[in-house]
Amino acid sequence: MLDQVKSFISEIENAVAKTEQEVEDFRLKFIGRNNVINDLFETFKTVPKEQKKELGPALNKLKGLAQSKLKELSTSLQSTGISTGDVDVTLPGAYNTEGSIHPISQTRSRIIEIFERQGFNVEEGPEIDNDWNNFTALNFPENHPAREMQDTYFVTKTPDVLLRTHTSNVQVRLMNKKKPPIRSIMPGRVYRNEAISARAHCFFHQVEGLVVGENVSFRDLKNTLYHFAKEMFGKETKIRLRPSYFPFTEPSAEIDISCFICGGKGCKVCKGTGWVEIGGSGMVDPNVLKNCNIDPTKYSGFAFGMGVERITMLKYQIDDLRLFSENDIRFLKQF
Repeated sequence: MLDQVKSFISEIENAVAKTEQEVEDFRLKFIGRNNVINDLFETFKTVPKEQKKELGPALNKLKGLAQSKLKELSTSLQSTGISTGDVDVTLPGAYNTEGSIHPISQTRSRIIEIFERQGFNVEEGPEIDNDWNNFTALNFPENHPAREMQDTYFVTKTPDVLLRTHTSNVQVRLMNKKKPPIRSIMPGRVYRNEAISARAHCFFHQVEGLVVGENVSFRDLKNTLYHFAKEMFGKETKIRLRPSYFPFTEPSAEIDISCFICGGKGCKVCKGTGWVEIGGSGMVDPNVLKNCNIDPTKYSGFAFGMGVERITMLKYQIDDLRLFSENDIRFLKQF
């Protein structure tokens, strides 16, 4: 038996493996569940006592040698880069293309960059909020349609906890924790219970802005938006503000820019008018300031909001909103 042990020791010391299969064969013979070394240990139990003194250390040496040799063979095979099968290891590796930033993220970052240069800081808030921050504090009447189930996702059975329908909830939180002067933008994702189509989705992204301070005027709002439009869409861009209605601003106005695709001559994007809408704006309603414990007789402010998807679609002439969330690599790799 001792001769057999010495024979295995010699075999292990001289073992060489050029393929993964040869390494596996070695493992099965000397390390696997039914390996030859285990058989020797079983036989060791039956040998005469006087032989065990010499045979025991030899068996332990054999076992340790087999384990270290397996590790050596595996490491050596990995370092050579040799693999099994019909793979030609001399061929160059697969080309890994670099990823790109999602178009929504690109537009969001660009909007933030423009407003930061105008002195705005970035504020963020929760996507799940309560009725007060999302509606009541913003001067929404109790019977306003936006409170109904067809427009808002309510998290609980009672209409108190909901997925925010706009990032204006961050404005309320900001005015409650910080007193004027305030000059901030609020980027984030919002949710509305709408049928998904090429022009609408149940979630999208907004960037809203809020300025509150002494002697803040509508002129300040217009100059802010005018600078943004030129930075975002080009120096030749013009803006116009059309009277509108929002519960939280008075007076309110829709924000239009001159169509940068046709130069105002009329095209399918601007529907022949020469103008495209990018968002809403207005002076903060005094009731909103009161609800946030800000004195409307001392302070005034303006607010604006725009959809990131809307601006991205205009900038890159994309005609289907669903493309932004389908993760189609053919679409995303263009950016």
